Amino acid sequence: MKYLEEINKGVALLAEANALFVGQAVAYKGTGITRQLADVPVNQKIELPVAEEFQMGYCLGLALTGAIPVSIYPRSNFAILAANQIVNHLDKWKIMCLGKSDPCVIIKIAVGSEYPLDPGQQHKANYAEAFRSMCEHINVVDLLYPHQIVPAYIKALDGGVTMLIEHGDLYD
Repeated sequence: MKYLEEINKGVALLAEANALFVGQAVAYKGTGITRQLADVPVNQKIELPVAEEFQMGYCLGLALTGAIPVSIYPRSNFAILAANQIVNHLDKWKIMCLGKSDPCVIIKIAVGSEYPLDPGQQHKANYAEAFRSMCEHINVVDLLYPHQIVPAYIKALDGGVTMLIEHGDLYD
């Protein structure tokens, strides 16, 4: 069981559930995550400009229409820019709606790889613990081992908000 193979199985499960993959380099080449989406139908990919906070708010809006958005951040450092939407909206949504709305949003974040080329400090942090400490109602899953991956992707489809944190150095 290899890490990237399990990630690809998880992505295939999301695609079969008609999830929408949203972010930068989802429809066009650009990151390691682009390869993971190669078999996802083009109509399930929504390419956005670099606008991390907008992207997360957009995904909440998609979820409120019944869609299952997968908001992709190719570096966890970029997810910091979406922290307002994650912490103040997604994490609190069910409470703000008195339990009457619990949209399914999946946040897919990659911790940047250090090999074969170190991208620098602004591209390789892991903020799993920081998001866990700020979010009471988001399931933050740090995917460190291949056997965790497919079950985490399946559970993410059950509803609510799930943050799946992958590790670029484990892809290859």
